[in-house]
Amino acid sequence: MKIAKIETFLVPPRWLFCRVETDDGLVGWGEPVVEGRAEVVRTAVDVLAEYLIGRDPLRIEDHWQVLTKGGFYRGGPVLSSAVAGLDQALWDIAGRCYGAPVHRLLGGPVRDRVRVYAWVGGDEPARLRDALAEQVEAGFTAVKMNASGLLSRMPTAAEIGGIVARAEVAREVLGPARDFALDAHGRATVPAARRILAAVAPFHPMFVEEPVAPEHLSRLGDLVSGTTVPVALGERLYSRSDFLPALQAGLSIAQPDLSHAGGISETRRIAAVAEAYDVQLAPHCPLGPIALAASLQVAFATPNFLIQEQSAGIHYNTDADLLDYVLDRAPFTFVDGYAVRNDLPGLGVSVDEAAVREADRRPHAWRNPVWRHDDGSLAEW
Repeated sequence: MKIAKIETFLVPPRWLFCRVETDDGLVGWGEPVVEGRAEVVRTAVDVLAEYLIGRDPLRIEDHWQVLTKGGFYRGGPVLSSAVAGLDQALWDIAGRCYGAPVHRLLGGPVRDRVRVYAWVGGDEPARLRDALAEQVEAGFTAVKMNASGLLSRMPTAAEIGGIVARAEVAREVLGPARDFALDAHGRATVPAARRILAAVAPFHPMFVEEPVAPEHLSRLGDLVSGTTVPVALGERLYSRSDFLPALQAGLSIAQPDLSHAGGISETRRIAAVAEAYDVQLAPHCPLGPIALAASLQVAFATPNFLIQEQSAGIHYNTDADLLDYVLDRAPFTFVDGYAVRNDLPGLGVSVDEAAVREADRRPHAWRNPVWRHDDGSLAEW
């Protein structure tokens, strides 16, 4: 069996899918994308495809090594995301070849269901109470929201108060038996993050995500040592070596994204390294159904897994939603806030190829907004 064809598809709202086909007709799907730079990743996939065409799709680890290390320049979001999508597709092919779900190829399941959380926005908190109530009604036991909108470099008392108000509403609506997480989105400076963590601690968030931007990981230890709030990050880290300083600094929850951090292969290794530091895994996934399907396969087989992000109804999904490109929605039916394990082969996702090809005829060009402070300088989005 040889890899015969590799295609990519730009599909709304902001995703990139790849399709890998073998010479005997097996097809695997992956989701290689950097949000806002999907076209660049598409080109990277085309370049990497030059090596893969004509090769055995089942040599997944060898291909991962060549694609990540075979070039003199390596790493970074574009290359790691291109590799991630291809890696997902190769694992999908392997599962379909052997007639088994990927989690069985990874050593077998360690759990029967995976806890997931829902997004409730938070940039603009006006509808927060209703949005929280809707997710409780839908059966979710955990939610995540942005801690703030645009944040000053040294937040005012009013800005900090707005973050506290969000946390207070969340705890009030959810009660003590459900969880909420706050995503700071790297918008805070280190001194601001210190204040934010102290201010929200009384409301017992499950975690605060990206309290500082990834380029300031050298200060992470200062934050962790001064708070009881679990700190999570990792969506902008792409390898075991990227995560190591954060783990050594006292990170509580690692959040690699399976469409950015080298796919299933590298995320499994990140999880193993994290386990050695008693750090839990909560894969980042505000993306499409293929990325979520890959994340769930890892979750079913990973001992130190905590909770899974998913994008149904997320505010980014304006032109398409999570399940618009799948034929069988059953694997993504959440029961009491959990995804239930099944034995569908490969990633367990049935892609609506006709819908994908039709969407790619009108490719998106999604870009994240550019925010500025009152003085005109660039602000973190």
